[in-house]
Amino acid sequence: MNAPRILRIGQIVPSSNTTMETEIPTILRAREAVAAERFTFHASRMRMKKVTKEELAAMDADSDRCALELSDARVDVLGYACLVAIMSMGRGYHRLSEQRLHRRTQENGGPAPVVTSAGALVDGLHAIGAKKVSLLAPYMKPLTQLVIDYIEHEGIEVVDSISLEIPDNLEVGRQDPCAPIEITRRLNTAGVDAIVASACVQMPSLPSVQPIEDRTGLPVVSSSVATTYMMLKRLGLPAAVPGFGALLSGRY
Repeated sequence: MNAPRILRIGQIVPSSNTTMETEIPTILRAREAVAAERFTFHASRMRMKKVTKEELAAMDADSDRCALELSDARVDVLGYACLVAIMSMGRGYHRLSEQRLHRRTQENGGPAPVVTSAGALVDGLHAIGAKKVSLLAPYMKPLTQLVIDYIEHEGIEVVDSISLEIPDNLEVGRQDPCAPIEITRRLNTAGVDAIVASACVQMPSLPSVQPIEDRTGLPVVSSSVATTYMMLKRLGLPAAVPGFGALLSGRY
């Protein structure tokens, strides 16, 4: 009997992030129940406490070191798990970040494809054919607007948004992961093609994705769902994990 293929999942995370190292493994452990591959999880951290444009820019400068550290472990895919840090650096910056960090892994002799949560959210929405979306974010309103501008520059209209206005990143991570089920009831979803249950890698939402989708009949994505989707695509694996919304249904 052949041993299962074991894949190393690397993540670059803000030092105060407590969510992506739980939600992505949760999704991939669920995949292990229906597919042969097995996964191990490895992370490197960038300092960040407050979700401000200044701290985000300083944090992003540390991502090269993290890519080198993770390539030392010869990870099979590398995820940059801070959506707003990428988006705050300017329109389309996820492409530059992915290329630069991939070069760091190549230079270190451990080449790995790189996924950013910012790029994954955009690419995931494009994959399901979404032209109009409504979204929930924990940020202060100016940062949410920055996210909206970034997404709209990628050709996706944001019809409505809710900002929870929580500046402390640890507090964002302490939110009830089921809260988006009720909060998203306040979103205007008339005419939209999809709902973003969490436009933030730190705001827990994974148990909310499928219930919101079941209630609305619309595809529902989150930052962690989109990041996992793109990781699986970069690994050349089917993006099929039941129970986490349309994007991971295997249809895309």
